[in-house]
Amino acid sequence: MDRVTNSSLASTSGRQTAIQANGSGRAVLGRVSACNRKLSQHLTRARKSWEGRFLHGFKVKTRIERPGLADTPKAIVSSKFSDDFMEHPQHKLLEGITGWRKRWTIVLLCFVAFMLCNMDRVNMSIAILPMSQQYAWDSTTVGLVQSSFFWGYLLTQVAGGIWADMYGGKLVLGLGVVWWSLATALTPVAAQLGLPALLAVRMLMGIGEGVAMPAMNNMLSRWVPVKERSRSLALVYSGMFLGSILGLSLSPHMIMSLGWPSVFVSFGSLGIGWYFMWQSRAASSPSEDVDISQEERMYIMSSTPAPPVPGVKMVIPWKNLLSRKEVWALIVSHFCHNWGTFILLTWMPTYYNQVLGLDLMHSGVLSVLPWVTMAISANVGGWIADTLVERGVSVTAVRKVMQSIGFLGPAFFLSQLSGVSTPTAAVLCMMGAQGLDAFSQSGLYSNHQDIAPRYSGVLLGMSNTAGVLAGVLGSLATGYILQHGTWSQVWEVAIALYLVGTVVWNLFSTGEKIFD
Repeated sequence: MDRVTNSSLASTSGRQTAIQANGSGRAVLGRVSACNRKLSQHLTRARKSWEGRFLHGFKVKTRIERPGLADTPKAIVSSKFSDDFMEHPQHKLLEGITGWRKRWTIVLLCFVAFMLCNMDRVNMSIAILPMSQQYAWDSTTVGLVQSSFFWGYLLTQVAGGIWADMYGGKLVLGLGVVWWSLATALTPVAAQLGLPALLAVRMLMGIGEGVAMPAMNNMLSRWVPVKERSRSLALVYSGMFLGSILGLSLSPHMIMSLGWPSVFVSFGSLGIGWYFMWQSRAASSPSEDVDISQEERMYIMSSTPAPPVPGVKMVIPWKNLLSRKEVWALIVSHFCHNWGTFILLTWMPTYYNQVLGLDLMHSGVLSVLPWVTMAISANVGGWIADTLVERGVSVTAVRKVMQSIGFLGPAFFLSQLSGVSTPTAAVLCMMGAQGLDAFSQSGLYSNHQDIAPRYSGVLLGMSNTAGVLAGVLGSLATGYILQHGTWSQVWEVAIALYLVGTVVWNLFSTGEKIFD
């Protein structure tokens, strides 16, 4: 009996202990669950608070810079920012590991586009030698063929800037590359059809390349903060120099092995591959990019103009732009600069062939060296300019010093060409001229974004129209001068314009923002 009672008591005690233990466990779990809920609530409130502060800051910034944004739907802002930030943490992790930034991807893709731009442009300066022999062209006809590219190039300078500012640099630059690549590939077919067809295709190629510079300028004005602007532009423009190096060095070998049509077909096909990479990796501005980290997006947008608002028509202040002496300083200086630059770009192999008696292969190889110097000098000048700005030197002073070097350096070295008689001396003069010319990338070529960041694409289109006009007239004048005169007269005209540009630039240019 006692054993039964004791057994019952033990069983009852065990059940009570188990019940107490289960109750304690449930209490602990309940407390943990409550803590988790509170922690989750705190984190949610913190995230929403942070997003709210950021979105408020963005709205205030864009209302100041883009009147009328307050009237646009909130979804335009919220869907582009808070959702994208939370859905792409892998890009933040990648940046933390590699140190790479999305704006560098944009700069690199623009660099490659400009490399292809000059590869497709300079191949004619080499191919023109066997083409002129095959079709029996004189110097005047050669000058006509060389200048036909600039006819189309001239047409889309301002239009390219307007389109880029209205529809975004991604669309305009992408379509431009495809357009000029197809025209390049069709050049041999046009040449077989006759001179008028060749001139038309070269003009169409110029139309495509004409939008490249304004569209790129628009892209970088949205993507690159002012303290990084000179070296970013220098890097992109050095893509043109690398394109010249590759085009001038590869073309002679390809012509000797495969014939002159091969350079146009092969170079033109490269642009199509670039286009697919551009479509997958680029965006017109950080606000449209889903891959960029929130930290980089905020950093860029704090020092660059806001992108155009969908549905809001952009009004370009043409009267104000054309009434400022600083704008006209850009236009005139661009004309003076490009006269000499385009002569060197299109006529250098012919100079080596006619004056120094070099054959096709040696003319192409020696034409490469000045572009190597130019690529190096452009980036050195960009780093110097940005360093000076970061150390407190005024942007105006930096732009004037850099552009003065870009004018006076080439003027000095071209003045020495008349007295040289050896290939080595001629190449050294060309290297000096183009090497110091590259400092212009930190001078007038950076100035559009300084004085009118919101209209930088249009402004570059305006000044580059004058620059392209210099290319048209310079190529035609060079052909005419060589038909009736000497190379010394060609250089004298270029030197005179460099000196005029120096005076105009230093009297009237500025590095301060004059348009909001």
